[in-house]
Amino acid sequence: MKFLETKLPGVFEISPELIHDQRGFFARSWCQQEFASRGLNSRLVQCNISGNLRRGTLRGMHYQAAPFPEAKLVRCTRGGIFDVALDLRQDSPTFKQWTGVILTAENHQMLFIPEGCAHGFLTLQDDSEVFYQMSECYHPEMARGVRWNDPAFGIAWPGKIEVISARDACYTDFFCP
Repeated sequence: MKFLETKLPGVFEISPELIHDQRGFFARSWCQQEFASRGLNSRLVQCNISGNLRRGTLRGMHYQAAPFPEAKLVRCTRGGIFDVALDLRQDSPTFKQWTGVILTAENHQMLFIPEGCAHGFLTLQDDSEVFYQMSECYHPEMARGVRWNDPAFGIAWPGKIEVISARDACYTDFFCP
């Protein structure tokens, strides 16, 4: 796997190295040793799948608060998404900054999002499926979010938002004491 650190410390765009032969290809999408050797959380306790019927579906911006913060490894297994990591770590030099990458079934790219960052995505195609691997189990009482269009972050989404949950649409403006 090739790890490319984004402008946000600890957020990596990861490319599997495809080995091709007459059958197709083979690649590793996870290796605990490779993640740990880069200082990334290599704990893996839960995997989720998100099915999205329509282009323009936005999910996010979500994170899980302490004492159960989670790192995520995200891959698009069908269709395509614009995947966003938002730095909410108050001690980070990139606090309140974001990065976005296009993940598609065809490019096989992944995004690693460390604890303390919010995550969200916008579907670029109908019938897109997203696969998440997480370092922590889901704790509904610790689920948090920030609004996708909050001016405090200025996320430049590459398309019109057509479908969004009431919860994701109604987060209040971000406030940091």
